[in-house]
Amino acid sequence: MKEIATEPLTSSSEKAGLPPGTLVHVGKALETETRISVIEYDGLNYKEYIVQSIDKLLLHNKNKTTVWINIEGLTDTKTIESIGQNFGIHPLVLEDILNTNQRPRFEDYGNYLFIVLKALLLDKVGFSVNYEQTSIIVMENIVITFKEKQDNLFEPIKHRLSTSKGRIRVSGADYLAYAILDIVVDQYMIIGDSLVDVIEGIESELLANPSRRTLASIQSVKREAIFIRKTVSPVRELLVGIQHNESTLIQEKSLIYFRDVYDHSIRVIESMDSYRELVSGLLDIYLSSVSNKMNETMKVLTIFASIFIPLTFISGIYGMNFEYMPELKWKWSYPLIWIVFIIITVALLIFFKKKKWF
Repeated sequence: MKEIATEPLTSSSEKAGLPPGTLVHVGKALETETRISVIEYDGLNYKEYIVQSIDKLLLHNKNKTTVWINIEGLTDTKTIESIGQNFGIHPLVLEDILNTNQRPRFEDYGNYLFIVLKALLLDKVGFSVNYEQTSIIVMENIVITFKEKQDNLFEPIKHRLSTSKGRIRVSGADYLAYAILDIVVDQYMIIGDSLVDVIEGIESELLANPSRRTLASIQSVKREAIFIRKTVSPVRELLVGIQHNESTLIQEKSLIYFRDVYDHSIRVIESMDSYRELVSGLLDIYLSSVSNKMNETMKVLTIFASIFIPLTFISGIYGMNFEYMPELKWKWSYPLIWIVFIIITVALLIFFKKKKWF
């Protein structure tokens, strides 16, 4: 009998000491309620509905249609346990589904396949990426997906299923699993395109007028790029494992589609590496721009100081209160000293200009 912890945990370290297979949600509670939707389809029929009773899910095992069960919200551990009991999912798999800090991976349990990876969704305000763990159970004619919250990630797949009678409708659960992986990896590519736009915007700001806000933007994007790279990189190993797996749950004709997703993941990883280098370059450009700006300021101050040095020298000499100082009682002394000041200033400015110091 599995143990169920009632209180969710915020980090994996808080599970220390609990027995293996203890069902407790680990991570941020992105959804307070658990919603279960079911889609049944074949080449001719399509049906979508919400399930209230977990026990009724057993009926789908006897149907010949492909069944997609989508669970959104993982805080209700009792619901997750019931699903595991109904479909014979190992307690350790259920534990990994509820622990939202999992590394992307693929595992073969004989009568079902377990896939876990992170879905990345771009926030509408600024460049902020939301991370959501997506777990997939692939059985014969049944696919079960576990998501942390309700969103529109799977809407393109649902639209294809409801409006098309092409390959996705006549293919089995393995092709549906491919479609889910493909939509997640496609989101990686969208994130990458948005990251390029952000980098170009920061680069323009650097060339125009770098500020502390620019530095904060660079640091934020750099940190986000590192997290994205860390999230995306293991997906390559996951897809390699699927292609080399000999499970009968994935048909030979479907492997070519998984290879296509693999190629997309490689492209995303290579792009993320280049983006990370670009962000590091932005930091170097910022430091160089700030240094150049400081040098320009110091150059102007130095020019003014150089101009006033001889003027101060002359003023200092004639500011001494000695009785026999020359020209002190000459009536043209004051205008003459101003003429000398102006000549010295103009001469120094011409000299600095010829030297291209400003």
